[in-house]
Amino acid sequence: MVKNKNVLILHFTVLIWGFTGVLGGLLSISAVHLVWYRVLIAALSLFIYFIFTRKSIHVAKEKLIQFFMVGGIVGVHWVLFFHSIKISTVSVTLVTLSSLTLFTSILEPIINKTKISKADVAIGLVIILGIYLIFKFEFQYVWGIVFGLGAALCASIFSILNARMVKTTSPTVITFYEMLGAFFWVSVIMLFMGDFNEKMWLKDADWAYILLLGVVCTAVAYVLGVAVMKELSAFTVALTTNMEPIYGIILAILIFGQQETMSFGFYIGAVIILGAVFLYPYLKVKIENREKRLINRKLH
Repeated sequence: MVKNKNVLILHFTVLIWGFTGVLGGLLSISAVHLVWYRVLIAALSLFIYFIFTRKSIHVAKEKLIQFFMVGGIVGVHWVLFFHSIKISTVSVTLVTLSSLTLFTSILEPIINKTKISKADVAIGLVIILGIYLIFKFEFQYVWGIVFGLGAALCASIFSILNARMVKTTSPTVITFYEMLGAFFWVSVIMLFMGDFNEKMWLKDADWAYILLLGVVCTAVAYVLGVAVMKELSAFTVALTTNMEPIYGIILAILIFGQQETMSFGFYIGAVIILGAVFLYPYLKVKIENREKRLINRKLH
């Protein structure tokens, strides 16, 4: 009963993450301004969370620097993600972002100095095929796809680094300092680009969207996600999280309608990518179990 409740909460959390892209399309401000507001609101929300829960946010200076630097990558990821939505569509961006699995399969063994998994290579090749089809049939959104791939690359890097850091520090504390880091680096970018101007002022409708994005889609969704992930298996979490682009695309079609209608080739590419991402946990577990059995046979 408790497990089913946690699975439902996780699905709700993933649905909220999927809604993030829709909010990016609804907000009238630029991607850089949007991210600046988002990380500021998220950091303030998490700070209030720490005050109410009376949890310590103290970390060593070396870790603080690490979190701030990774926060910079998080900030760049979101700027690329929302800019991709602004110049293409929510559907194109979300499907392209699914290439996160491809980049992780390449970068994780390099960063962690581990053996490359056969499952990772197989899934990576299938995802490349899907991306090629989207490029071919939706060439008018070529820069949206490029920025979406850049966002996926950044997401892969900070996910791998976070997986290391979470072993010694609370995930909520890491996120708080990464939000502060993202706010700092995005502010630096805006300063150099002269983006602290009248274009960053929010319209009446924008206030509701930006608060939803910063509080619900970032701070609240993160706290909910961490809470249920402690109770569920990594396999269940991985499989459920893969629903994000599907939820996001359905929400985008319901809200934006005709604007989100793509070519038949796009949907073939999307099915290939999403199918590969869904099959990934099954294939990985199957190959790893097979390798374990072979090792056990050799030992006996």
